[in-house]
Amino acid sequence: MTRKKLTVRPLEERDQAPALQKRGRGWAISDKRLDAIHDQARRNKMEPTEAQKVLQAKLGEQELGKFKLTRQQVIGSAIVDFACNPLKIAVSIDEGGDPALTARRDKSLEAVGVRLLRFAAARVIEEPDAVVAEILAAMKASYDERGRARRQHYQTRGAPHGYQGRNQG
Repeated sequence: MTRKKLTVRPLEERDQAPALQKRGRGWAISDKRLDAIHDQARRNKMEPTEAQKVLQAKLGEQELGKFKLTRQQVIGSAIVDFACNPLKIAVSIDEGGDPALTARRDKSLEAVGVRLLRFAAARVIEEPDAVVAEILAAMKASYDERGRARRQHYQTRGAPHGYQGRNQG
């Protein structure tokens, strides 16, 4: 009987974002691992930290239109504190942790086009209005950018059947 040896990948490989594959909703994640990540997100949602409670309360007061920020969202193998999937914005509250793991997770999210906004827990508690203002500004910028890209696409390729554009009728 041969035993498997535990090996640690070189540091250069650990800093790279994982390649997208056709497993685990586009990431190289087994179903078992993905289930464990979703279970952890559920536990995190039931037991929020003080900073998460404060930010959730402040975000709940805002008028976000048709968009919403979901709590404890799973994106790949990362769990972010808040996310708006249509705008590809994620918010993470730093509660301390391994900086190398955090950097790797950030690269993974950037690889799929998610903009990650990171805030220290102390800052969220001390100045929640400023943090919310930054989040809303990032959401507006993402919305405007997507609108510009859509208009440019329609100008070059033509609008889909029945599309009349904004403010046209």
